[in-house]
Amino acid sequence: MANPELNLILGIIFLLILSGVFWPDYGVVARIRSRRKKREKILKEDALKFLFDCEYKKQPCGLNSIAGNLNVSTDRVSKILDDLRKDKSIDIEGQICRLTASGRIYALKIIRTHRLWERYLADETGVHELRWHSEADRIEHQLNDEELERISRKLGNPIFDPHGDPIPTREGEIPEHKGQILSYLTKGFKGKITHIEDEPHSIYKELVALGIYPGMNLEVIQQEKQNIRISLELQEFDLNQLQANAITVVPLPENTEVDRDLKTLAEVKEGEHAEVVGISPQCRGSQRRRLLDLGIVPGTTISAEFLGPLGDPMAYRIMGASIGLRRKQAELIFVRDIHE
Repeated sequence: MANPELNLILGIIFLLILSGVFWPDYGVVARIRSRRKKREKILKEDALKFLFDCEYKKQPCGLNSIAGNLNVSTDRVSKILDDLRKDKSIDIEGQICRLTASGRIYALKIIRTHRLWERYLADETGVHELRWHSEADRIEHQLNDEELERISRKLGNPIFDPHGDPIPTREGEIPEHKGQILSYLTKGFKGKITHIEDEPHSIYKELVALGIYPGMNLEVIQQEKQNIRISLELQEFDLNQLQANAITVVPLPENTEVDRDLKTLAEVKEGEHAEVVGISPQCRGSQRRRLLDLGIVPGTTISAEFLGPLGDPMAYRIMGASIGLRRKQAELIFVRDIHE
């Protein structure tokens, strides 16, 4: 004979399971649909962002290149592009995709969010530079307009991200792409690095390890078929084609000489004097602000007073005050010898 109480309990458990699966907004099915919808939204925004990058650099953009960038199948990209066409975000002519006016505005908003967040990570946090891009990839799909503008104001409305890419304005304005790829330049060329491409990540990681950053002056020493040798700040480097392809430079004014008399403050010995030329672009955020607050600006005279008992830090005389700097900090400060 059936137990009414047991049947009631089993019925309640069955209803709870059904509600957990099918409850609107919070059930398992609703959450799966929400995640799928979010993934589709991210792929659409990434496709728009890639399309804008191709147009900005005046490169053709088709189905295969978009699929390769998004790392998904061409069938899936076809559906994404069809949805974007229906939304009037893109036009498709044969094998070529182009942004519409509304698609361009949408793409610039995503790009602005990405680059502002990279700038925020570089200037306001201790997040390692190899993580900036992935963190910005995640956050660019989440920030609303109010949050984005609050970050921009906090940073002083910057115009470039830490890789040298221009940050679109709130109104969707962005300067034209300028500069030349390092691998195409010839012996004797002198220029300033304006951009380091952060994709693919493996190449960017190699350039970071070499200490190459936007803002550095360089000279092409030798150009070969597979490698290019450059003089950069205080060192010379041999770069392969992939590394050189990731670096964009603009020419320095004619007759500009790359200063070969520079050295780092860490090379100044006790009793020697030096004049500050600048701080390495590698030094960012609170660390850079601290050095500037100490008076380490171009033209300042620094004297090495005495070395710590353990060989680090070194005491320096700066603007009448004695300041201790560790070797790693001193290596970020470029100076020129002066003699008294």
